[in-house]
Amino acid sequence: VLVCALLGAQATNSAARAHSMTEDQLYALLAEARQRTGHREFVVIGSLSIWGSAPQARAFALDIPSDMSMSNDLDAYAALDFGRLHDLAADLGAGSAYHQAHDVYLDPVTPHVATLPQGWQQRLLRVERDEMTVYFLEPNDAAISKLTRGEVHDLRWVRAGLRTGFVSKATLAQRYAQTLFIDDTEAADTKARISAL
Repeated sequence: VLVCALLGAQATNSAARAHSMTEDQLYALLAEARQRTGHREFVVIGSLSIWGSAPQARAFALDIPSDMSMSNDLDAYAALDFGRLHDLAADLGAGSAYHQAHDVYLDPVTPHVATLPQGWQQRLLRVERDEMTVYFLEPNDAAISKLTRGEVHDLRWVRAGLRTGFVSKATLAQRYAQTLFIDDTEAADTKARISAL
């Protein structure tokens, strides 16, 4: 489905990303985490999980939309030790020397921080690079999390995904039905945001 969408998408926004983490910066930051922890497998969630779609996008000469990579903090955790990256907050987190030098930083999280559809783990996008295996949220799964939160930048991310084919409204409806929300209010608010797209 994504391949078909990408063929018709016009994901050619190559504007400057003054407050964005580039693909190379993401892997460089994870390489620092690997060096400090010995872990070689990581999971990326949040806005920057869109970089997991970059290899496929490149096959069709498409760019990742700047509105989908507009973040300088990397939400990630070690695949085999969810809490391990929290030990790196001082070295690689907000306000660290790494942050000051590179304008990007690590935001250690756990798999439980986001509201995600059932089965999201099986849909993770796997990328092998720089002696690491990095798993990224599938864009429609990430979109459900963002629609649940509903902040302005989250909705901008989802709309950019819809415009460029990385996200499908039909798939969002399916994933919504597979999601366990905190309560009826959260479910209703998320459904309303999907309908408004």
